[in-house]
Amino acid sequence: MPASIREAYTTFLSEFRDKPCPNTEDLLACSGSTADALMHFARLLSESRRLPNARELLNNIAQHAHSAMASATAEKSHGWRRIYTDARILLAYLDSLDYWISGDATYALSAIAHLDRAIVIAGAPGEGRLGLILDLIQGIQSECLDWPSTLRRDLSYASPTEPAPVLVSPGHATADHTVPCYDTPPSLASFISRISRRPFVLPGFLRDWPALNEHPWRSLDYLRAVAGPGRVVPVEIGSDYRSDDWTQKMMRWEDFLDTLKEGSQGHPHPVLYLAQHSLFKQFPALRDDIIIPDYVYSSLDPPDSYPQYAPPSNEEQLVLNAWLGPAGTVSPAHTDPFYNLYAQVVGRKTIWLAPPEVSPHMYPYPPSSETAPLDPAEQRRNPAANLESPSMSNTSRVDVFLSSPESMDRSMETFPDFWREVKPVAMKVTLEPGDLLFFPPGWWHAMRSEEMSFSVSMWF
Repeated sequence: MPASIREAYTTFLSEFRDKPCPNTEDLLACSGSTADALMHFARLLSESRRLPNARELLNNIAQHAHSAMASATAEKSHGWRRIYTDARILLAYLDSLDYWISGDATYALSAIAHLDRAIVIAGAPGEGRLGLILDLIQGIQSECLDWPSTLRRDLSYASPTEPAPVLVSPGHATADHTVPCYDTPPSLASFISRISRRPFVLPGFLRDWPALNEHPWRSLDYLRAVAGPGRVVPVEIGSDYRSDDWTQKMMRWEDFLDTLKEGSQGHPHPVLYLAQHSLFKQFPALRDDIIIPDYVYSSLDPPDSYPQYAPPSNEEQLVLNAWLGPAGTVSPAHTDPFYNLYAQVVGRKTIWLAPPEVSPHMYPYPPSSETAPLDPAEQRRNPAANLESPSMSNTSRVDVFLSSPESMDRSMETFPDFWREVKPVAMKVTLEPGDLLFFPPGWWHAMRSEEMSFSVSMWF
């Protein structure tokens, strides 16, 4: 095993040999028996001892921790996420050992997948854990898969040559107004005092982002290279998460990008959507391709229409999410509890907006606590489901992107209050690459990709 990878794993394993440290205390505070089992395996591995069924037992620990995360208190959840993370690192260590014994690249790819799952599913909590995981992934890619990190930046990337299919923009029968556009960006003082009360668009505001220039996100080759081989990401299957056939899965990043290319060439396949994902934590190089607008740091007060507003609870008070998918992907009308700067980097996307005051007429899905218990599949799809603040999110049953006169007739019959109260105050806009949209917390919004689209939401 190369010295750099061996040293990283050795440092990790040494924590379990020494007296309790902050990382191991986190584990013990959550579940003594599960933590003891995990730490026992780590000590054996640090002594170059290996149980025949170690992989199976560690997988069981990871699965148990994953199940426990959802129902645990915030304090306990952190501990379970720690256990999950360390179990995945130990599984990656076993796969790395097997790679250096056999030379089989399947083990290297499996190790990377374990490490990615620690980031995606648990957030890789713990002192130094995220940095360790990213270093291990880069080392395994370089030493085992012949992918030096310099390839991420040293290659020249061209835009796709195939013209992407453009859907006919849906009719806007559900909105009577257009979102205002400002050709000159407002000053920070003007934004704070006046402009931040309602949605607006800044056309071309992102024109200097590397993501639109020297590191083009419209190039699938660049997106492959910036990640390297073997990475896995969470994707939604289905164009609308309210649909009965909607589901989620983890898949290889390069395989997901291949579906976007195949879609542009007319090959039929299920709609796959990478939605509301913290992609920049997995691929930090992409974070260097964007420029966070100063508006994010304006420390805005709660708006009158949404007095319960509070900024994100992380240290930056900023949540960055990526949204990447083909033409036709839809985010149904819903609310989020934060201010939002929505950056359209690749492709065109149509946005529908309505103010918080119309909430009584949006026919939202009821919170599960106010209804009979839902079966697990329905509960996943009844998305009063903002993961950052579940109690303050909501999703409407009204389809604001109507596909035919018949669907409009059905909607008017089923949701009469929407048509009477919401449509007259709703807004719409189609964002072009380089446009920046702002809207306050509590505003209803729905989105539909008109072609392959890559967007970044900045919650603050």
